[in-house]
Amino acid sequence: MTKPFRNAVLGVMCALSAGCTSTGSSTDMSSLPAPSNAALAIDAAVGAAPSTAGTSTEATQDLYYLEFRARTAESYGHTFAMFGKRNAQGQILTREVAGLHPASTSDIPYVLGHIIPVPSETGPSDGDLEDQYMTANYRIDLTKAEYDDVVGYIRELQASSPVWHAVLYNCSAFVGDIAQYMGLRTPPSLLFPETYINTLREMNT
Repeated sequence: MTKPFRNAVLGVMCALSAGCTSTGSSTDMSSLPAPSNAALAIDAAVGAAPSTAGTSTEATQDLYYLEFRARTAESYGHTFAMFGKRNAQGQILTREVAGLHPASTSDIPYVLGHIIPVPSETGPSDGDLEDQYMTANYRIDLTKAEYDDVVGYIRELQASSPVWHAVLYNCSAFVGDIAQYMGLRTPPSLLFPETYINTLREMNT
């Protein structure tokens, strides 16, 4: 198997009853290192627009962001990453979604994915681009170089994540890989999506 199964079975029965999955461990989060990328400007307020930068050049150049999000769903909810350009006032101008989910709108692959790995998709799913379904978010402003770097990693991650499994590798584990690449600390992805994103933000602000 590829990278998604490097930490294999993590207490399957417990995870199924909790309704979310993880490829990480239950390591004491206080012992983890601080994020390495101190250059990231972090918008810590859930649902609030980031403050306007005070430079005159920022108003005329392209500005970038990556936002980790959780939204409602018929089951546990869903976590995903949204990224693109913003303006100097923090308003989103363009957005693209990367997130792991079964490659079907049918409930059957989703149910089977609690037992065996099922084929995945790594783009947007229904509801990802509709803000009214959002339950938590954590936005990070990026420079052009930072943005190009992390988007390059996301492309690689999308290409190497062919399956979804509710216990071994799900949407929160996928998002966690992106966050870890950016130097962020990540919570166990056994947490429900809304709690996962809120905890991710709290651990890194």
